[in-house]
Amino acid sequence: MLCINAESLSKSYGSVKAVNDITMSVKSGQVFGFLGPNGAGKSTTIKLLTTLIQPSSGSLNILGIDAIKNPLELRHKIGVVLQQPSYEPTLTVEKSLEKYGMMWNVPNIERKNRMEKLLEDFDLIEIRKKRNEDLSIGQRRRVQVAREFMHDMDLLFLDEPTVGLDPSARRKLLDYLKNKVKTGLTIFFTTHILTEAEYLCDEIAIIDKGKILAVDTPNALKNRFGKEKTIKIHLLKNQQEIKSYLSDIPDCKIDFDTGTNIIIHSEQSELVLMKILKILNENDIEIDDLSAVPTNLEEIFLKMVEDNVSNN
Repeated sequence: MLCINAESLSKSYGSVKAVNDITMSVKSGQVFGFLGPNGAGKSTTIKLLTTLIQPSSGSLNILGIDAIKNPLELRHKIGVVLQQPSYEPTLTVEKSLEKYGMMWNVPNIERKNRMEKLLEDFDLIEIRKKRNEDLSIGQRRRVQVAREFMHDMDLLFLDEPTVGLDPSARRKLLDYLKNKVKTGLTIFFTTHILTEAEYLCDEIAIIDKGKILAVDTPNALKNRFGKEKTIKIHLLKNQQEIKSYLSDIPDCKIDFDTGTNIIIHSEQSELVLMKILKILNENDIEIDDLSAVPTNLEEIFLKMVEDNVSNN
């Protein structure tokens, strides 16, 4: 079942197309990652999907609702955490959660129960009596995300939700979101931290200059665009002459960090490695350590954006 179905969706500001004829589908009950560099069109797309702005053209169906014709009907079924900080300075953490529950007409007893559970889940118990203006950036962000779970929703939009969080808090939030998805929630997730996307997302779309470049699972993207591997070799001794020995090997890019470190990039990594090992052996050059690292999602993202810039 599709949660989001956008067809030929565009948004123009004068002569500038912030979102350029994008078509995408998001299945229900999954985390859908939406990645792109600054200015790629991510925030504009989220504003379109959350009905904060109207598209210039195209169609948009979310949760079975025509989001362009019936935005208010849709807003009752979604949650939104935007990138910009949002908090009530003088309210305490617990009052912020309670107020949000009241705004969504959550019954009193249920509201209290949800608040206590969220204070625990987001490690906010010790700061529950603190005012938001006295919190750190990371603490405010945790409150901002936590309060969204004070109400029921079918779809949650999270725009850079881990900004300001330390690694421990970040992982705890990601695991919390994973568990929520198991209950049927669908999450539309943007981040600049590619390891987050790889850890959390079931599918990923990469957008640049208002156009979607690819949509697939993290593993499928790596298989499609990440054929290149990186081989790292550390020699026992400094061997300045190694550069001349390896200069004629085809189908690879070799970086010589120092006379002891060699880094090879190649789509034919196994064949290239065999040639290099043969040359090292013939010249009695001893190896201290060797490792092969497959291309990660971040490298694929950077390559796709770089290629898109080159082609435009």
